Parts: sequence; structure tokens; C-alpha cells
Amino acid sequence: MSVVIDTSAIIAVITHEPHRDKLLEITKGQELIAPKSIYWEIGNVFSAMLKQERITLEQSLICIESYKKISIKMVDIDLKTALEISDRQNIYAYDAYLIACANKYRAPLLTLDKGLILAAKNDNVTLLEVD
Repeated sequence: MSVVIDTSAIIAVITHEPHRDKLLEITKGQELIAPKSIYWEIGNVFSAMLKQERITLEQSLICIESYKKISIKMVDIDLKTALEISDRQNIYAYDAYLIACANKYRAPLLTLDKGLILAAKNDNVTLLEVD
């Protein structure tokens, strides 16, 4: 089965956050897919963490090496479709890309982002729950 994975889930795994083990369990043996924007979002998260002094450059580079080892099929998303979702759900394009990806590939979405969870539910996207 394919699973659309978002930045929050990836960050939780590579930074060893509390949901890490559950996320690894859920994704074991699954094909992970994501819009190509995920690559840039990962960088943005780490730059924010650096700016807030929550992580050192050395720590962030170690996390990036862990990220590179995750097999994720990066896919293109139609911008028109994403903008329609963005408008309909009143969300940023980055979240709309994930919903569009889940719809396009008929795959469940794995996220820890509460706002994205709500928008995905409103768009009838199947979610993989992480408790």
C-alpha cells in the first residue's frame, strides 16, 4: 500500500520525537509518497529550528542524513488542483499539495499536523491515525 507522508511525520522520525516508534510501525513495508515540496519543507523546518536555537547546525545535518535514507517517491502535483483545494479549505498550498497527492494516488495521509488532519477530513481523505 502507498502512504502519503507529510513533513511533521518525517521530522518526528528523524528527530526522535515521541511518536517515532508508532510512525515507523505504521510505515513499515509501505511505499511512501509525497509531493516534491516536502524536500523544501524539511529544509524550512530545520532553518526555523536553527533560528530559534532549538538545534545546532551539526544536529540538523545529522538529521538531514537520516532523512536522505528514507525512501520516498517524490511526485508532481497539479498546481490548479492544489489551489482549488487551498481555496476550498482555506489552507496553505503546502498542505493542499498533500491532500491533492492523497486524492491523486488514492492513498491515506500520515500526518501529525492537526490543521492538516482537519482539512484532509473535510476533503474526504483517509488518514492513518497516530495516537
